Amino acid sequence: MTGASAHVDSWYLRTANPIPTYLPLAGEASADVAVLGAGYAGLSAALHLAERGFKVVVLEARRVGWGASGRNGGQLVTGFNPSIATLGKWVGPDDARRLWGLAEEARRLVEETITRHGIACALTRGYLFAGLKPRHMADLETMKAEWQALGHDGAVLLDQAEMRARVGSRSYVGGLYDPLGGHLHPLNYALGLADACRAQGVTIHEDSPVTAIDAGAEPSLTTAKGRVRANALVLAGNALLGRLVPGLARMIAPVGTYIAATERLGRARIRQLLRDDIAVCDMNFVLNYYRRTPDDRLLFGARVSYSGRDPADLRSQMRRSMLKTFPQLADVRFDQVWGGLVDITVNRAPHLGRIGPTSYFAQGFSGQGVTLTAIAGRVMAEAIAGQAERFDLFARIPHAPFPGGPFRTPALMLAMLWYRLRDLI
Repeated sequence: MTGASAHVDSWYLRTANPIPTYLPLAGEASADVAVLGAGYAGLSAALHLAERGFKVVVLEARRVGWGASGRNGGQLVTGFNPSIATLGKWVGPDDARRLWGLAEEARRLVEETITRHGIACALTRGYLFAGLKPRHMADLETMKAEWQALGHDGAVLLDQAEMRARVGSRSYVGGLYDPLGGHLHPLNYALGLADACRAQGVTIHEDSPVTAIDAGAEPSLTTAKGRVRANALVLAGNALLGRLVPGLARMIAPVGTYIAATERLGRARIRQLLRDDIAVCDMNFVLNYYRRTPDDRLLFGARVSYSGRDPADLRSQMRRSMLKTFPQLADVRFDQVWGGLVDITVNRAPHLGRIGPTSYFAQGFSGQGVTLTAIAGRVMAEAIAGQAERFDLFARIPHAPFPGGPFRTPALMLAMLWYRLRDLI
């Protein structure tokens, strides 16, 4: 593969399972369904479609899992970013409860897919929301009560002493432990989904960036070297879809997010930071998140960029963020620091819909893509098979566009500044 298509250097890449290559598209091809994007959403849709007997072709501009699917924090989070109460204001309380059920199904589906297809991606249960101030604890109490009312039992509120027993940081006043959340190796999960697709007869083409989309009566995806004609399309390019569909691009904003992997800390020291092998995130809007690795490193996620450019002093910024949480790591170096783009929506809820009679899209997972892409792929496959009720439920979530033109980036940066200031209060 070309250098431009190579995976970004990361701890995930250095610990990845064998990475096969898939030939670029060359010439004309036909399929029942053509899928744009070999990340979680596109591969999930392709897998469900193939299991229903559809002939599926997937086109990927770079490599399987090249984008956010192979670089993210690997965290499986319960529910949605908006509360069920907020979703209820948008779609009504009954449909909000149905959406909650779909989010719960998504979490189970990730686990079932990994088990059924033997995907070696170190899936581990346990998730901890960490409160930095009293208002965070009030939010967590509300979250726990809402979960209990919806039948999600087992979450445990922790006071400051209990938090310090689990996490070696004095930053937190308490937390909420969710035994059903968790974490996994994100690149290996993406590679495993591709392997499962291939075993079901899906054709995958890497190094095949789509240059044109026809979402009309005769759908097709065109590349520089070929074209796939199909009866239906699935668009799962997310933050990397670019301007191929301007109407979709206006509904999301690409945000740079970053992760650092420390040097190996040794068994005793990493367990002083994290007693248990769980994922942790704080409750700020611009949040920090972290977990330990099987080789005793700390994976620490922090910082965001709305400007379209990586911070010039990214490594030092990441280090400052980590030391605010874990000042005892002042002597520790980073072995890798990497980043990538995730796509967010204005309301932080996933955006699903149609751009043609048989052309479907899913985007805007807003940091919860590990979990929610699983159900997005399933409901898109259902809709293509003629059962669109659950897809249409997602499509009912209202979305607004981000500002366009020359004001887009400044507006996003101002919004980020407002939320940063709010985090300090």
